[in-house]
Amino acid sequence: MTTPVVRAPASSANLGAGFDVLGMALDLCADCGVGDPPPGAEALDQQHPAATVFGELGGVGPIWIRHAIPMARGLGFSGSARVAAAALAVVQRTGGDHSAITEAADEILAVAARHEGHGDNVAASVFGGITAYVDGRAVQIPVGPTLAAASFVAWIPDLTTSTDTSRRALPPTVDRADAIHNIARSIQFVTAIAHDDPTLLADATDDRLHQAVRLEAVPGGAEALDAGVAAGAWCGWLSGSGPTIGLLCDALAVDAVVAALPGGGHAKVLAIDTIGVRPVDG
Repeated sequence: MTTPVVRAPASSANLGAGFDVLGMALDLCADCGVGDPPPGAEALDQQHPAATVFGELGGVGPIWIRHAIPMARGLGFSGSARVAAAALAVVQRTGGDHSAITEAADEILAVAARHEGHGDNVAASVFGGITAYVDGRAVQIPVGPTLAAASFVAWIPDLTTSTDTSRRALPPTVDRADAIHNIARSIQFVTAIAHDDPTLLADATDDRLHQAVRLEAVPGGAEALDAGVAAGAWCGWLSGSGPTIGLLCDALAVDAVVAALPGGGHAKVLAIDTIGVRPVDG
């Protein structure tokens, strides 16, 4: 009997002004399965966050994870691992396939987000594409063909960051004008995505709530952001709490954007994952 294996995509959160709300699934993935780990996979003990989620949803047996997602780089590894483990438990207990995951998507989101502490990354990993996390549920934003085919150039610095540490650096209150600014930009971002209009994105990703403070802890981050946009990216943002910078561009602009990025990190060209969490062949 074949044991199930489930795959969940990485993600980029915030997407500029959509702090703690917007997320984008990316085609770096984490695979999670039951039993002895295959080559390249890591066995997880019962205290691992992914194993905790797996057990809470009724999963039985030791599990493993195999992934290509850089850890502590703002690309949603912990959320992806939790989502994969939660979906694995669903597939195991139901004997189901992708339809079982689809039917249990809200349950997977709820449990994974509760353990993660915030749902923006998790929602994107569950549903794929671009999502908004609103009051514990995911709203899927329709993505037009131009933006669905976009490239996501990730400038990944050599350093790591902690989401908890990064959050503690943020001020406890925000100015009303800054809050209004971000609300307006987030609405413009969703409009740009839904209407397939990348010309709206540069202004739509302008943030006043979190990026400036967080970029202070990322040497070269602001330079990478500015250089990528100047080289032809439609827009860019600090991915999650960083340190990765994400730049969204047409495939024809990728080479110029990559060439413009500073040292101190490396570039990885990704795409938007439109499927979300799903079972795969082991």
